[in-house]
Amino acid sequence: MTIIDSWTRRAASVDAHVFRQVFRRHAAGVAVVTVDAGRGAAGVTVTSLASLSADPPLLSFSVSATASVWPHLRDAGTAVVHLLGAEHAELAQTFATSGIDRFGAPTRWHRLPTGEPVLDGAAAWLRIAIEHRHPAGGAHLVIGRIQEVELAESSTPLLYHDGSYHVL
Repeated sequence: MTIIDSWTRRAASVDAHVFRQVFRRHAAGVAVVTVDAGRGAAGVTVTSLASLSADPPLLSFSVSATASVWPHLRDAGTAVVHLLGAEHAELAQTFATSGIDRFGAPTRWHRLPTGEPVLDGAAAWLRIAIEHRHPAGGAHLVIGRIQEVELAESSTPLLYHDGSYHVL
């Protein structure tokens, strides 16, 4: 038996509820991904954002296969990833809530000249070309090449920990 085989067997026995409890204890930055694949603006809050490479500039995030935003990300060539600051907890909650108009008031947003929806006032946003979409369990891992970046003034980050939003 290899180490990987041993880990796979143990990991397969971990209950999904326990898995979520474990990762609730891991503080993560909060981002919102927005996209428009030709059916209108869509977006979702993610805490799985990671930088993959500086050269070429790549990032990744995961999205549940059952998320309403997944068909938009599946079909889009580009998206915008917004890093949220301490003042954006309500915005994060809006984009984490199902069954509502996430782009309706009070959400403030506009479109880039290239068509993607951009949230006003984010600590930073990165326009990405979606290069890869990989099925991963009940989710999809999305890898994007950064095409354009805008940074706001210095901002305190918004964090997600143990089921709620926090600031440093």
